[in-house]
Amino acid sequence: MFGQLRVGEVLRSSQNRDPSIEVMDGHPNIHHRTASKVLAPIQLSKGINPIAEVKVARAVRRPAVLIRSSPWKAGSVETPWHDEFDLENGRITYFGDHRVDHTVPVGKTQGNKVLQRVWINHRATTEQERALAAPLLVFATVTRNKTPKGYVKFCGLAVIKDVEEIEQSDKGRTFPNFRYELALLDLGAENDLLNWSWIEARGNRTLSAAETLEHAPRSWRRWVEGGHAALPEVRQRPLQVAEPEVDQRTANRPAGHDTLFPAPPQSQNGPVPGVERQARQPKLTAAVLMEKLRSLRVHRQGGLPSRHKPLALMWAIARNARGESRFSPWPEFREEVGKLLLEFGRPQSTPTPEYPFWHLRTSGLWEIDGFPAEREGKVSVSALDESKPKAGFTHEADRLLRDPFVRSQAIAVLRETYFAESAQHRLMEQVGLAGYENASGVEETTEEQEQSGPAERRATNTSRIVRDAGLANRVKEMHADHCQVCGEQLAKRFGTYSEAAHVRGLGQPHNGPDELANLLVLCPNHHVQFDTLAIYIDPDGVVRATADGRRQGTLRRLPQHVISEAHLRYHRALCGRDTPNR
Repeated sequence: MFGQLRVGEVLRSSQNRDPSIEVMDGHPNIHHRTASKVLAPIQLSKGINPIAEVKVARAVRRPAVLIRSSPWKAGSVETPWHDEFDLENGRITYFGDHRVDHTVPVGKTQGNKVLQRVWINHRATTEQERALAAPLLVFATVTRNKTPKGYVKFCGLAVIKDVEEIEQSDKGRTFPNFRYELALLDLGAENDLLNWSWIEARGNRTLSAAETLEHAPRSWRRWVEGGHAALPEVRQRPLQVAEPEVDQRTANRPAGHDTLFPAPPQSQNGPVPGVERQARQPKLTAAVLMEKLRSLRVHRQGGLPSRHKPLALMWAIARNARGESRFSPWPEFREEVGKLLLEFGRPQSTPTPEYPFWHLRTSGLWEIDGFPAEREGKVSVSALDESKPKAGFTHEADRLLRDPFVRSQAIAVLRETYFAESAQHRLMEQVGLAGYENASGVEETTEEQEQSGPAERRATNTSRIVRDAGLANRVKEMHADHCQVCGEQLAKRFGTYSEAAHVRGLGQPHNGPDELANLLVLCPNHHVQFDTLAIYIDPDGVVRATADGRRQGTLRRLPQHVISEAHLRYHRALCGRDTPNR
């Protein structure tokens, strides 16, 4: 097996990189399998491990980039992100290496810088450019011999299908990063083997691109010919790979440690019926999440949907936004959701918080922990009071909703589907999501004490945002006070007038930056519409009405005023008009 990597095989990745050792601790030595007379020993110490580029004629070619995901580090300071492996369908969502403590721009960290350069060739429109593209070899850390370090599973050969700049959160602090959508290519023609001789050939500066392709897997050659249009044809098929036998000393390792991402813990009283059925549903993505929120199974009164489940979900999303546990105890749920049902439930509707607490399981987004399975047929308030179970979002739904873009979109979907006729400001304030009803957000205010007088007064302490007036004047001067939506220049008695609008508001919960890339110049009318989420800017720069998608115009741009696409996408998410593809 010298010089080959098999999909699904676990290899030893030790600090001892001696390529002469064939087997280490009962597993193939990855440095033996990848030994080369041309290339330096591979590195797998980081998440993104590039092999050094070589100059070929007038071009530069990178032999490969080794990607390693470490599920056991997910959520840590070192790795606050959570990669997603959907190997059955040949898809991986991989997050770049930017962290909350990095001071360099998002594309300048070592790993992101490498993958951004790789992306240039992966999205190329010509066969000649794609022939230079660096293949991605994907590995995932797995536990062997009671240690989560030093063992990796080879997941396959991949190309970057899409890249998106996103915002992530680590303990309440947001930071930018890149999300890479990877497509795994089928190695079935090679019996699920990748020959290291191909990677070695790519590192040989004497070989042309055409000559290296002679060593490449068939799916890679087809992708070079057809680009991403060929992905449906060459994407990895579902694999049924048997694990190699391992030392009996490892046979008693805890269940789940060999999976890329261990399943969430089950109830000590056994899983509540229905949870296991949810686990067999298709993988939850942002798009699937939105569809599930739009199509909740709810009772109807006079043709109007009940608000019990939507209110409970809004309340749970607010917990998610605050970074709280996804599970809430029944007593807390009963008290807080019960109050919301009293105020915002339909007229003549009975405030029964036990209904959404239990029946939200049918959504596929909700699960219950701590309720005895044998009592499922006798669910009542007294039974819940007695067993004191906890309920909340599933692990996957909770993880998705921690992405500010996905969370904003989910809130917008619930608002427009179930609460369009409600007093939005009051609703959002009471469920704990104040600021999501507009693009500007809210400023933090603390009430202190009432004061007497002819009219009632209340002393407050407000933390006001300091805006850069000079920056606002600068951007308005750039556009000569012309609205970027309609082109209108409002005349005053002396001079002209326009308003500088932040795309991503500076107030909570948006906490956008006060920078040129986050500003638009708008007339007062379009400023109000943009801030109240009545209009949005689609990915093509078309200004559309949120209610029906009607075209309102095209965003007027200037070369010296570059607007952040990430901020525009955040605003679309607030409007419920983002197009999640995860």
